[in-house]
Amino acid sequence: MQQNNYKRRLNYERQIKMTRIACFIVAFMALASSFASAYDPSPLQDFCVAVDDAKSAVFVNGKFCKDPKLVVADDFFKHIEAGNTTNLFGSAVTPVTVNELFGLNTLGISLARLDFAPKGLIPPHTHPRGTEILTVIEGTLYVGFVTSNPSNGKNRLFTKVLNKGDVFVFPIGLPHFQFNVGYGNAVAISGISSQNPGVITIANAVFGSNPPISDEVLAKAFQVGKSTIKYLEKQFS
Repeated sequence: MQQNNYKRRLNYERQIKMTRIACFIVAFMALASSFASAYDPSPLQDFCVAVDDAKSAVFVNGKFCKDPKLVVADDFFKHIEAGNTTNLFGSAVTPVTVNELFGLNTLGISLARLDFAPKGLIPPHTHPRGTEILTVIEGTLYVGFVTSNPSNGKNRLFTKVLNKGDVFVFPIGLPHFQFNVGYGNAVAISGISSQNPGVITIANAVFGSNPPISDEVLAKAFQVGKSTIKYLEKQFS
């Protein structure tokens, strides 16, 4: 009898212990979930200044949504042609972001078609709001990106020569480039992890901003004379 009572008591204590463990796990998961959801939404444009008067509001973080009853198949469709590479860089970027394809709104993805003439270049640039994954459709590209400022040493450069079918990733926000090193035209498709990734072409931003950055600032930053800065600014004016 005593042995049976002991077993029942032991089983009861085990059940209590397991219940407490289960409650702890549920509470922990709930807490983790609240932390996971307690963050600011990623910006979908360069900035979104707050206003007190809703009537003065022009933008939301992204685009306003169309009434689902009015949505049609063409809202999710777009045809793109080869870009015109007759320019100084010998390249063309044809974006398909939420600005060109409204069906991308809130989906967190976009793409771009990249066309290159022989020796065509897409100069160093960044996408402040998206990681880019590139697939070569035709030709041979020399691509690369540079890491952020290290705690010691120099920024690292990662490069690769890509041929048809090759894939390369450019992490979000890092400066990168694509250069056609083949003898013919090249074509690539880039997927980007934002409906509106943005693009900052580094040379344009530094030497062609409006209003321009002070010559004194640029001369000291690049350790060159002001005459050199003025020459570079003229190339982007």
